[in-house]
Amino acid sequence: MGSFGGVEILVIVLVVLLLFGAKKIPELARGLGQGITEFRKASSDIRKELEKSPEEPEKPRREEKKREEQKVSEETEREQDGRP
Repeated sequence: MGSFGGVEILVIVLVVLLLFGAKKIPELARGLGQGITEFRKASSDIRKELEKSPEEPEKPRREEKKREEQKVSEETEREQDGRP
């Protein structure tokens, strides 16, 4: 598939004009522009947030997971022994 030629673009414009009418097209374009602006703003906010907070090193995560597993096993042992 190649790029669109002049005839194809003209046909698309005419179909859009027939479907929506001349009065509705500016409103649709304005809404589309606002949507794109909001999307760009949100993506830049997310990008800034990710750059601002550095990733946690892997080692503390492992230690934290190990502590959680240890707590669970201790609680399980207490329940089996009948201690509160």
